[in-house]
Amino acid sequence: MHFKLIVVFVDDNKTERVLKAARKFGATGSTIINNARGEGIQKKKTFFGLNLETQRDVLLFLVEEHLSRTIIEEIARAGRFDEEPGSGIALKIDVEDAIGVLHQAEEITQVIEDEL
Repeated sequence: MHFKLIVVFVDDNKTERVLKAARKFGATGSTIINNARGEGIQKKKTFFGLNLETQRDVLLFLVEEHLSRTIIEEIARAGRFDEEPGSGIALKIDVEDAIGVLHQAEEITQVIEDEL
C-alpha cells in the first residue's frame, strides 16, 4: 500500500471544518500543529506593533494514495481556499515508506478495493 502526506495550512477558525471533510472522504486520522504563523505576498498589518493576523494550524494527513486526490479537493472546498485568498493552502507529498500504519491499512483496504 502506498501513502501520500497531505499538509494543510489553514486559519484556525476553519480547522474543524477541514478535519470533518477529510474524515468524510477517507482520512483516518490527523496530526494538528497549532499556532503556526505565515506570510503571503503582502505582509499583514499591525496595530502598535501587534500582528492582526489570525493564527493558523498545520494539519498532517497520511492517506492512501488512491484516496488522496479526493481528500485534498474536499479539504480545499471545505476551507474555501480558492474562494477566499489567504485562507489556506493544501499540498500532497509522496511518502516513500511509513511504519506504524498497519491499522490504517487494514481499515481502508476494503474501501479502496470497492473504489477500484
